[in-house]
Amino acid sequence: MIRIDTVTKRYPDGTVAVDRLSLEIPDRSITVLVGPSGCGKTTTLRMINRMVEPSEGSILLDGVDIREQPVNSLRRSMGYVIQNAGLFQHRTIVDNIATVPRLLGWGRQKSRARAVELMERVGLDSALAKRYPYQLSGGQQQRVGVARALAADPPVLLMDEPFSAVDPVVRKGLQDELLRLQEELGKTIVFVTHDIDEAIKLGTTVAVLRAGGRLAQYAPPAELLTAPADAFVEDFLGTDRGIRRLSFFGTAGLELKTSPIVAVDATAEEAAARPGGDVHYLLVTDRDGRPLGWSEPAALTAGAVDAGRLLPHGRPFEYGVESLRAALDCAVLSPTGWAVAVDGTGRAVGVVSQQTIGEAIRTAHAEGRRTEAGADARTGDDAGSAAGTDAKVAG
Repeated sequence: MIRIDTVTKRYPDGTVAVDRLSLEIPDRSITVLVGPSGCGKTTTLRMINRMVEPSEGSILLDGVDIREQPVNSLRRSMGYVIQNAGLFQHRTIVDNIATVPRLLGWGRQKSRARAVELMERVGLDSALAKRYPYQLSGGQQQRVGVARALAADPPVLLMDEPFSAVDPVVRKGLQDELLRLQEELGKTIVFVTHDIDEAIKLGTTVAVLRAGGRLAQYAPPAELLTAPADAFVEDFLGTDRGIRRLSFFGTAGLELKTSPIVAVDATAEEAAARPGGDVHYLLVTDRDGRPLGWSEPAALTAGAVDAGRLLPHGRPFEYGVESLRAALDCAVLSPTGWAVAVDGTGRAVGVVSQQTIGEAIRTAHAEGRRTEAGADARTGDDAGSAAGTDAKVAG
């Protein structure tokens, strides 16, 4: 565990970058530092590996003050990933990844074998091992940066806006890859970003810093979205924090309709036999059950479905895996107002309306309130029990 205890960083000109910051960063978790420019996020990160020395306060790693360790040993015990990867342009990919093991005295063969192993782990083709950084895409370079930080298997990984320089599609892939790696490796990760969506997606806990390096709120993402500490945090989270909160509600309990689903090779009679009810369209799938698009029932004729005349079905969501936020987004973007649910193979398993999703959202909120009330009651019971124990001891 990393403990930041009333740490201040004050520069000679009087500028205070971090002001009496206290945080306990749990072991084997992702703690995200987020906030506006000038709030001390990167300064805090750099104080953890002593690239910047605090003016006041202390930082402890597993209960030991980091100033008691030689600075080079401390830094080599922590992986460090920065924006644009920061790779050595004159070294091959395999030698870039092997940098820290070589500094620690590992043999050349062992270091390179470790590098190749990590390339596979972070999703890089081993055929890229002998290339140079300029021959790779931005996303590939960032993966190399992550692999290099993990090369000596450090318990702590520091990441300073590592994905901010790549496009949104690559960024999402890198975020998903980080979550997968964390599930496998269980590192203590401190991650800096200015993007609240990234913080909510990645963070086990999120520290929101305000200008001047002061802590505004430190909480799990769901709690942050539910109960912002003050107007600054609420404003920083944005007006759509309610939509973001839906990311923490699953779709496993959604009531799906299967009756509007019809295969592309269905006869006109089979299509006509499908009960419409409140669904005024039929979802046409290919022969393997994958969605092709929506059609009005009357437009379907035996063996003559024209895929070009189907209404787009939009992006489907994976049932039971993706969140209510994803399902709602799919329904809103669908021209029919119905979202398509698929399984892990992409086959349609049902459709769901905006109304049904809305009911699921209300149910999830109600269950959340009951859970919070139960937790408060248990806390009260524990306090009462402790008071009774104290009274007995006093008696």
